Amino acid sequence: MQTTDSNRWRTIDIVVASVIAVAFGVIFWAWGVVWSATEGAFSFFPPAQTLIYGVWLVPAVLGGLVIRKPGAALYCELLAAIISALLGSQWGTIVLLQGLMQGVGAELAFAAFRYRSYRLPIALLAGALTGLSAAIFDFVYWNAERDIATYRLPYAALTVVSATVIAGAGAHALTRALARTGVLDRFPAARERPLV
Repeated sequence: MQTTDSNRWRTIDIVVASVIAVAFGVIFWAWGVVWSATEGAFSFFPPAQTLIYGVWLVPAVLGGLVIRKPGAALYCELLAAIISALLGSQWGTIVLLQGLMQGVGAELAFAAFRYRSYRLPIALLAGALTGLSAAIFDFVYWNAERDIATYRLPYAALTVVSATVIAGAGAHALTRALARTGVLDRFPAARERPLV
């Protein structure tokens, strides 16, 4: 059973979470360019573009899997959004609210298991809930004028699928890969047996 002390953030937790967030803040900014460049490729069915949405949700799940403390998913996603806004995100400061909502989605998955399980099913759930929170935000903010049946619902469903695969499974695989390199030796993720 975790104690209150095990939930307290160490200096290394803050540093590593910040490194994850800053790295993904730069990736977010670059992914915005990719997003704009690929719009034409999805003109046959615009909601399908959300199949690449999950990249924006990775730091929430990755932060939770690596740091394993309450607030880590939210911290990583929100700070990454802040960095992307400072770099000049094409969507402006609204990305801060998006980052907050997306981080809450992943945080709920880890909290539901009392920050005790970090296996693949939990990572997939964190990805799915992060995608769901992103889809809800987009449903009412970006896509409010779009048709529900032909655009908004498929957009939301595909966002959740993308987040589950890219952010959930992707962050889980990335955590395991980082653990094998030794960079996570001061974290429980490095001491865990390689089970799903």
